[in-house]
Amino acid sequence: MGSSEESNRKKVLIYSGMLKLVNKSGVGQAVRHQKQALEQVGVPFTMDKNDHYDVVHLNTIFPDSLFMSKRAKRKGKKVIYHAHSTMEDFRNSFIGSNLFAPLFKRWITHCYNSGDIIITPTDYAKDLLKSYGLKPPIISLSNGIDSNFFKKTIEARERFRKKYQLSKDQKVVISVGHYIKRKGILDFIELAKRLPEYEFFWFGYTNLNMIQPKIRKAIKHPPANLHFPGYVSRSEIRDAYCGSDLFLFLTYEETEGIVLLEALAAQIPVLIRDIPIYSNFKDGEVLYKADSIEQFHEKIIKIVEGKLPDLTENGHRIAKERDLKVIGKRLKEIYQ
Repeated sequence: MGSSEESNRKKVLIYSGMLKLVNKSGVGQAVRHQKQALEQVGVPFTMDKNDHYDVVHLNTIFPDSLFMSKRAKRKGKKVIYHAHSTMEDFRNSFIGSNLFAPLFKRWITHCYNSGDIIITPTDYAKDLLKSYGLKPPIISLSNGIDSNFFKKTIEARERFRKKYQLSKDQKVVISVGHYIKRKGILDFIELAKRLPEYEFFWFGYTNLNMIQPKIRKAIKHPPANLHFPGYVSRSEIRDAYCGSDLFLFLTYEETEGIVLLEALAAQIPVLIRDIPIYSNFKDGEVLYKADSIEQFHEKIIKIVEGKLPDLTENGHRIAKERDLKVIGKRLKEIYQ
């Protein structure tokens, strides 16, 4: 390697390609985080594939990204493939996803193997990918969180309450994600029915033609206390975290779950499903866990009514450890 000054001049192409197809998903958010993280640590980057670059950073598994990877290699450039997807989190998503899951695994294996290095958000995802027999080294690095943007404020709480005409004392439970089985939406709807005294909000949107008929029907006929505002801006999501009493994350499978980091940064109480990816979080330390509808029902009441200890300070500390400035420094090392 040359001098540190020379390595600092390395320019990164964050390849956008067909990114607009996933712009409203966690992958879109991860790309926005990468740009912000690189800005904070002074790494020069471009989104223009015709620009000069030394390293290409790929985030999607569409054919154009694989083509870009091969093109970069032919030009002698280094390729980082960011593995946001696994076969496990592809299952139980859209119509036909379970049928195509083995094919999906073969395809992503082919894509990821084209990189010089693979980055994935968690050790859990890294272990899954290792089991696929991938050739390049795999590094686990969080997608990160803009902890300053998501910090809790009274003003944000008031904006959310005013927008949705909620009284100061009204108890509110929220979740964020696609309308897919894997995200636990059917359980969320069931819990809203069981707890009519609380208001439930599910933020996010998926084309109804892509989701299972059972979910489509449930969304079209929700109980009176359940609301689907759809896809909203980042600012509105922050206000929702700040204005709610509980973030309920019922997902069955994740590679990280950026929305969980957002909720922890906003210092809102968090209740999640007890799944392997979150095994490093002990129940009752940073957040609360449950694994059945009955347990969720019981814990929602205890958390919302203040009958369990407040863990939000501990959760905030976890979010700060994954701040974009920290992630930017690590990305800089990987690029060099």
